[in-house]
Amino acid sequence: MWLRSLFAVGLCLAPVLCAAQELVPRAYWPAPNGTNVVVIGYQYSTGDVVTDPTLPITGVDSRLNTLNLAYQRTLSVLGRTANLQFAVPMIDGQTTGTVAGIDRERNLSAFADSRIQFSINLLGAPTMDRQAFQALRAKPRPIIGASVLLQPPTGAYDDNRLINAGTNRWAAKLGLGAIWPIHPKWLLETDVGLWLFEDNDDFLGQTRKQDPVASLSVHLVRRIRPGFWASLDANYYYGGESQLGPERREDLQRNSRLGATLVFPVQRRHAIKLSYSTGVATRSGGDYDLYAVSYIFGW
Repeated sequence: MWLRSLFAVGLCLAPVLCAAQELVPRAYWPAPNGTNVVVIGYQYSTGDVVTDPTLPITGVDSRLNTLNLAYQRTLSVLGRTANLQFAVPMIDGQTTGTVAGIDRERNLSAFADSRIQFSINLLGAPTMDRQAFQALRAKPRPIIGASVLLQPPTGAYDDNRLINAGTNRWAAKLGLGAIWPIHPKWLLETDVGLWLFEDNDDFLGQTRKQDPVASLSVHLVRRIRPGFWASLDANYYYGGESQLGPERREDLQRNSRLGATLVFPVQRRHAIKLSYSTGVATRSGGDYDLYAVSYIFGW
């Protein structure tokens, strides 16, 4: 029973293409110490989406398939529940767009940048065994957590190409989230984040810079039974103006997305996650639909 109820922990192991636009419910929900989760996820994105939303390209129309392989381990750090995560995505698909008035097309089939994330619960979730975790499930309490995500430039990158699977730069996200029980079956989750980006010093012979991106996400979660839940998800993100060489570009991101998630167990150690999201307000890029399905295995 406890194993089926921990699958929420693995759901943050499915990265999407545009980091600031993620909708990740239950990112700070804890699990018993020593829990392991593996996720194999597939997502299909269609519309104005690229691996890096600050690329100097307009009129984007993409059809991208992404396969994610991820692993998470729940740890005890200073007596608090903590998680260490690793994720590697692979992208396959086609992107068309206009660059300097010229139509361009790129077919991709390569590994994107990997991710390493550490998160820790600061309040409401000390290190737990299975019995303590079941008590938390029966009577949820407020939880506050923090996280640091690193995205090293491990993806495939060609400095002569505008669109690549990798970004050729380091990126990091600082996050702070909270879970507020409003009923034993209903949870309200919020989190704020700040993405920071290193310069790409080898972009078509120039240096490309990007300002930080701040994000706010809200999730309303309905717990149905152990391992079976659904959520409505929304976010807003702001910032990310870029500079290409000496030119400051007018590509401020002031966008938001709306989505839904459903997770249900299929056997004792297995679960399936389905999710969908779409852009509802897009100032610069981000107007795309995303469909995702993930297989989750825990032990």
